[in-house]
Amino acid sequence: MKKLISVALLCTAPVSLLMANEADVQKRVEDSRAVIQQFAQQLQGELGKAMKAGGPVAAIEVCQSAAPAIAEAESRKHGWTVGRTTTKLRNTNNAPDEWELATLQKFEERIAKGESPMGMGHFEVVSQNGREVFRFMSAIGMPSLEQAPCLHCHGENIDTKITAKLDSLYPTDNARGYRPGMLRGAFTITQPMN
Repeated sequence: MKKLISVALLCTAPVSLLMANEADVQKRVEDSRAVIQQFAQQLQGELGKAMKAGGPVAAIEVCQSAAPAIAEAESRKHGWTVGRTTTKLRNTNNAPDEWELATLQKFEERIAKGESPMGMGHFEVVSQNGREVFRFMSAIGMPSLEQAPCLHCHGENIDTKITAKLDSLYPTDNARGYRPGMLRGAFTITQPMN
């Protein structure tokens, strides 16, 4: 059955991906998911500590410094590019490239058809700067406030103290107005093919 699922997945993959070794591609997907899980757990842990110590305002500062530091550490550790991106930017350093933007738009289309963003992912082998690379993205869905405190800083009704802090750190912030079930962005990974 696993073989059948893998074959079905590859049948819907781009032609360039079909040229890659199926076992290699599967390993890259699994490795990407593991790194993303590690990134998310580290960030959630740091945010959880900040929330307990000083509430959402304190968590904003931790997120501003911890998220890029975790992404950089994971990138160095694996020799990949690891990060987060979205179409509604808070940090302009996270702006999507052309491939990431197209993938985010595909995620939005899938959500519009009723698919949950939780667990949603996409991968391809693409040419980048004259080399083939493995690209992977995993959607970040907006959970409810009970599941995760993200809506304190990304929701529709943000406390004025939080808004003031966001405005001071991110003057061009567009990462607000989310509701549970919406696509907030995605983790993104680029791996060299050799």
